Amino acid sequence: MGHPTDVPTTTDRASTPAEPPAGRAPAEVARPAVSSPLIRYLLSACLVRCAQGGATVGLVALTISSGERGGAALAGMLAALLTAPNIAGPWLARWLDSARDGRLVLAGSFTVFGVGLAAGALLLGRAPVLGVAALIALAGLAGPLMTGGLSSRLTGVVGEAPARQRRAEGWDSATYGLAGIVGPALVAAMGALTGPLYPVLALAGTALLGAALVLSMPARAMSTGEPAAAFGVAAALRLLVTVDPLRRVLVATALTSVSAGGIMVVAVVFGTELTGHRSSGPALAVAYGVGSLCGSVAVALLPLRGEPERLAIGLVAANAMAVGSCAAAPNYPLALAAFGLAGVSSAILFTATLAVRSRYSPPGARAQVFVCMAGVKMVAASVGTALAGTLVGVGPRFAMLVGAAVTAVAVAVALVDRRLTRRRAGSPVGGPVG
Repeated sequence: MGHPTDVPTTTDRASTPAEPPAGRAPAEVARPAVSSPLIRYLLSACLVRCAQGGATVGLVALTISSGERGGAALAGMLAALLTAPNIAGPWLARWLDSARDGRLVLAGSFTVFGVGLAAGALLLGRAPVLGVAALIALAGLAGPLMTGGLSSRLTGVVGEAPARQRRAEGWDSATYGLAGIVGPALVAAMGALTGPLYPVLALAGTALLGAALVLSMPARAMSTGEPAAAFGVAAALRLLVTVDPLRRVLVATALTSVSAGGIMVVAVVFGTELTGHRSSGPALAVAYGVGSLCGSVAVALLPLRGEPERLAIGLVAANAMAVGSCAAAPNYPLALAAFGLAGVSSAILFTATLAVRSRYSPPGARAQVFVCMAGVKMVAASVGTALAGTLVGVGPRFAMLVGAAVTAVAVAVALVDRRLTRRRAGSPVGGPVG
């Protein structure tokens, strides 16, 4: 790695070693896929991401039940404060990239999340709203390191062997899917028994437990090899433009997230339209979530093979077809199956994008690349949610067709970019094909 300000401009400079030829696997691949550090990593990831996944639901329920002036509007504001600090993600990620002991940065951020969330929940209705808002915003600052920041350390946990990385990325993807189900479910189940405060405190406690598990990891697994070689924020952001696979997958992921961000809104309306029962809509959303979790587990058990960027672009095309099949479903049973398949394709695509980030981002900017791409995805998903809320008034099928079309455009943009890059370079790009 060169000086922190040296920015690779080609795929070769940013890529890691090519995958081994077919039929020839390095010794690392033959070892057990799940090691003790990986188990601790996955447990920590599940804990902190479940805390993050359920915090918004729990905070909204607590605010509304507290009787605090502002009601739903205040609940929405506090929930937004959990995600708004993601704008600081690149600077927080740079801190992780340059840390001599990444465990301290990650564990500290998880602790800040847990303490901020618990303090905000306990003081809601007992202290000025601005003080509560400040605590919730402080908790939200940890968000980028709980998602992309933690995922960026996975290569250090499992090593450089491509097969081991792909399998671990599948399990990492599964922690996101599990968090999206377990976090809100914990709030609903525990809240029905104890009221809304205790679930939020329980989520804060899981974040603290996740911090303890991170501290138990080997220091070398959670740190950049050469902290002094960490890129500056501006240089790391330039990587997203100058490294061809990162640029193409960033754009494709952003456009695909517009569709994914609205699918839950559309599901609720579409299910009700098909059956006439209000409960049918949420069931479609559940089918999508279960499919997503199953897809993540599938690629953990059967890791993706091949060059990551090409896989990702191909999976974007598959996702466009899956969303289109949801729009074309003639009845409710087929709609359930289509939404489940859409969830599967979305999870496998997400795993492929993790592989792209891991392979084409240099160690000195890895956390920043992971966090920035995750942030762009979140913003695009928010746009998609708002767009779906508008288009669903025309009809849920129309809204899904628009989502599928946007995703198809993502494929076209990536292919055009690839063709133009080849023409400029005079040779194939995108890295070696595994």
